[in-house]
Amino acid sequence: MLTNIRIRNFKKLEDASFELGKSVVLIGPNNSGKTTALQALALWDIGVRRWNEKRGSKVSPEERPGVTINRRDLIAIPIPDANLLWRDLHVRSIAGRGTGQQKTQNIRIDIVADGVTDGRSWSCGLEFDYANEESFYCRPLRMSADDPPRRMPVPTEAARVKVAFLPPMSGLADREFIKQAGEVGVLVGQGQTAQVLRNLCYQVYGELKATETETPQLRESRPEYGESRREFVGSPEWKELNSHIKRLFGVALLPPKYIKERSELVMAYEEPGGTKLDLSSAGRGLHQTLLLLAYLYANPQTVLLLDEPDAHLEVLRQRQIYQLLTELAERQGSQIVAASHSEIVLNEAVERDIVIAFVGKPHRVNDRGSQVLKALTDLGFEQYYQAEQTGWVLYVEGATDLAILKAFATTLQHPAAQLLDRIFVHYVSTNLPQRARDHFWGIHEAKEDLVGLALFDRLDKKLQEGGPLVEIAWRRREIENYLCQEPVLLRYARHELTDDLFGAAEADRREAAMREAISEVAAALQTLRNLDPWSSDIKATDEFLNPLFRNYFAKLGLPNLLLKSDYHVLAGLVHKEEIDAEIVEKLDAIVRVAGQARPRID
Repeated sequence: MLTNIRIRNFKKLEDASFELGKSVVLIGPNNSGKTTALQALALWDIGVRRWNEKRGSKVSPEERPGVTINRRDLIAIPIPDANLLWRDLHVRSIAGRGTGQQKTQNIRIDIVADGVTDGRSWSCGLEFDYANEESFYCRPLRMSADDPPRRMPVPTEAARVKVAFLPPMSGLADREFIKQAGEVGVLVGQGQTAQVLRNLCYQVYGELKATETETPQLRESRPEYGESRREFVGSPEWKELNSHIKRLFGVALLPPKYIKERSELVMAYEEPGGTKLDLSSAGRGLHQTLLLLAYLYANPQTVLLLDEPDAHLEVLRQRQIYQLLTELAERQGSQIVAASHSEIVLNEAVERDIVIAFVGKPHRVNDRGSQVLKALTDLGFEQYYQAEQTGWVLYVEGATDLAILKAFATTLQHPAAQLLDRIFVHYVSTNLPQRARDHFWGIHEAKEDLVGLALFDRLDKKLQEGGPLVEIAWRRREIENYLCQEPVLLRYARHELTDDLFGAAEADRREAAMREAISEVAAALQTLRNLDPWSSDIKATDEFLNPLFRNYFAKLGLPNLLLKSDYHVLAGLVHKEEIDAEIVEKLDAIVRVAGQARPRID
């Protein structure tokens, strides 16, 4: 089992080191280096194999050249040019620049894996030197204490480690031809899982066994296999795999069949009602689950590198599959290192497995005190990761509020516009400050330098002042009051229509309908409740805008096409000179709080 990995100068990772265990989940935002870490482990495995094929496990003299690895050997890391393995494509540096004694030095990729095998710990470090666009050299790391300098041996235990990389399911081909195990590995590494799912099932199912005869009844029940005089004998692993699929999806897998005349593999499954369907008819969730299980059974006693194993799986299924994978891996003596975005997988893994956060420098998420673990468990680990990544959090009532803020910021060309595009936001759903406070201080338990801003509808009670959570409220009743203006509503009536003759006539009709609707709803509010629709004290959405748009679209003979969730469209129609100065104040506050944020960078 691998227990630790250190990676230097490989693709996105300058210098990263983290712990490994029986089951490891790598989490973090897109393009943060999770897949890069999996590929580094795959590269280390290739290096160990190539070195042992050529040099064995003896200590090497410093001058002994490395073994050559061609980029085409990188099954799990398909690249068109070898320099793409190096961070920022930098394969060489110049030492002594400006001294007159400049010297070109190679920049090396270093990957050091530690492990435990049969109760013995070991360490195996490899370095990789760029040669040309097609190849590079691999050799063990130097043993700096030796004189003359020599290189550390590659432990025999390291050579016994098997590593297999599996990307997410990429669909399923309608036809699949028989492939050798090596070709299956190449296609999997290239992400072409659609071409090999039946082959993996074929491997798990077992070897072909000749039969003396084939009865007409057998031929009739399996017409697509009628030419064959051989049948499969299902392995225990296949029966177990089939049992899992039946429990999870309620269908029974039928044996994969090899059509020798066409070199083709065919496979079907049976619905509970007895209907037999080709495997291509199944959903992506079944395909993804079958891929994971077949790959697991086909690669026992292996370090399994799984890239987004939760892909195509709905929420409840994600938990089931993760639990199943970890249980099977332990029974088979395998180790799982998975990269995931799923909060379900994260919350499942954190209690019993190792979770590595790729936020800033990769680091393990562990319990730095029972209150921290409780806070993260109660609130969800995805909340903590967003806090680590941004360093600050915005609290608003709902997604509509955020969309309106973004629309105003865009019109004003305010610096907050860019901040609001990529933000850690938490919707409190109600106008209760305590909801925001409870969430903020829960996350603050885990990230002590977190700052935040909570923006509420107008409140009668006094908000708290000072501290890392800034609390502010609108002076008008709610944010929609700032877009509830007659010119904006008339603009909405015309905004999607063309300038041609028909469009102009329709725009006039719609504007007239809007004027009538405004007049009628305003008169009703005045008569029934003595309310002015343009007042700061009216609850603009419930008391004016909602009945207004019901009335307006009824006049047009249309269903209501603008619900509260879409009122940000109106915000985009407010002209710059019509935007209240308080909007600018609130956007300025967002920029100030974001400027105090300390996202994790080390």
